[in-house]
Amino acid sequence: MSIPENLKYSQDHEWIRTEEDIAYVGITDHAQSNLGDIVFIEVETVGEKLDKGDAFGNVEAVKAVEELYLPVAGEVLEFNEELEDSPDLVNKDPYGKGWLIKVKLSNPAELDDLMGSEAYSEFIQ
Repeated sequence: MSIPENLKYSQDHEWIRTEEDIAYVGITDHAQSNLGDIVFIEVETVGEKLDKGDAFGNVEAVKAVEELYLPVAGEVLEFNEELEDSPDLVNKDPYGKGWLIKVKLSNPAELDDLMGSEAYSEFIQ
């Protein structure tokens, strides 16, 4: 199970990678593995400002439909449109081509509330 050290993780199994005040958000390898084959991802919050913990979309897999939660407050700038035709990218490359949304951070200090790779590894044990 892959848990990259350069990312932060939420208890809802989302990861976040920041580039200054812009962040990419996706679901973890652990989450996609538990969901199984992902068949559809719905994000209708592009352009909206959301609070930390707000739902920003849904992921539909063969096994279940799960809500996706924003690990930090911000404005949803973009949905990864490649996922419209290839939602399985989340299964194949959850930390790369399988990113879900791009967000402009409202409060970068909230990143400090998230787990590093070691803490997340312990959390999922």
